[in-house]
Amino acid sequence: MSAEPSIQHMEASVAARLQERELADQLALKDHALDVAAEGITIADARLPDRPLIYANEGFERITGYKVAEVLGRNCRFLQGTGTNPDAVAKIRAAIAEHRECIVEILNYRRDGTSFWNRLSITPVRNDLGEVTHYIGIQSDVSARREAEQALRRAKQRLEHDLQLAVRVQHALLPPAELQLGGLNIARAFHPCTDLAGDAVGVVAFPHGPVGLYLLDVSGHGVGAALLSFTLNHLLSPSVEGALLIEETTAGPSIVPPSRVAERLNRQFPMDRTRQYFTVVYGVFDASRGQFRYVMAGHPAPIVLPKSGAPVPLHGGGLPIGMIEHATYADESVTLGTGDRLYFYTDGVIEALDGSEQEFGYERLIAEVERQRGRPLRAGLDTIADLVRDWSGGHLLDDVSLLAIERCE
Repeated sequence: MSAEPSIQHMEASVAARLQERELADQLALKDHALDVAAEGITIADARLPDRPLIYANEGFERITGYKVAEVLGRNCRFLQGTGTNPDAVAKIRAAIAEHRECIVEILNYRRDGTSFWNRLSITPVRNDLGEVTHYIGIQSDVSARREAEQALRRAKQRLEHDLQLAVRVQHALLPPAELQLGGLNIARAFHPCTDLAGDAVGVVAFPHGPVGLYLLDVSGHGVGAALLSFTLNHLLSPSVEGALLIEETTAGPSIVPPSRVAERLNRQFPMDRTRQYFTVVYGVFDASRGQFRYVMAGHPAPIVLPKSGAPVPLHGGGLPIGMIEHATYADESVTLGTGDRLYFYTDGVIEALDGSEQEFGYERLIAEVERQRGRPLRAGLDTIADLVRDWSGGHLLDDVSLLAIERCE
């Protein structure tokens, strides 16, 4: 009798045992991998009533605090509590009822009663017939991320609150949209391109009648430009201690000439310290003589509209404030007759772009100033501002500010 069949049988048996051991080792490796995974992993049996858990890994224990032995045979809803959002629960129920996967972030509770945000992924497992037999659930503790997001939202809300407060303060610093003061009708229009503007418009009532007027434009946009604008608004006031606009002389308080105001500002706000510069036109109107004495520092020239005659730009010029350390400035003056007007504007007016990136431009502005000649000062100024905003389709890239004066009878 030959021993060969017996040897073949033994070899086959050994091979089978080796295959079984290899399979067992692979299964053990997979089980170990599931246990050491950071995420919680569960398997629920969809064929049993209430879909109880039949498996939970060590990651589930670490996240929830429940031992595996405590949760097997229970539906995973025991993790829900008083703060759990019913909408999230409804989303899970709908996915299970429709035999589809879902991902939801839901507030769950650990064994010790503390809450955590669970990013729960549920995936159905189907057999060869396409029937759902199990659900695999993967739990990830995303509490730290959710808390960080909530902190960011709270910080954003505080920032928005502070921003709106700053906007209200900035608008409170503006002169009225129209007023009469010191022999002048005065109107202004103020349209920031963002919540906070880098432009500033000011009307200063000096003692005994003269009126100070200024329009300035800080380089850049946003909070930095607005802060400098706020500061300048504060300084350009005769009521501020050590103010720029009035000085004590042997004869008593005296209005500082506009050119010296510009020089003082230039020394106080050098660009190498502030990282910003600004342009400004500032002047003082004396109703007794009809004279407007002014200085221009890098600012677009205001437009004079005589009661009878064509509009022309004011003469003068100078470097922006802060750009050159020892810059000097010169006073200019113009005499306004009754009914004469003067229009100040920032470069956001003439540089406003339409959809084809064409500028509104100086020629269009001066034509509109001429066209508004017969209308009340404020109505005409508002019309010009609206035309500029319409030109840009309501999407201003720079602040649009205008100030206009008219000498009264």
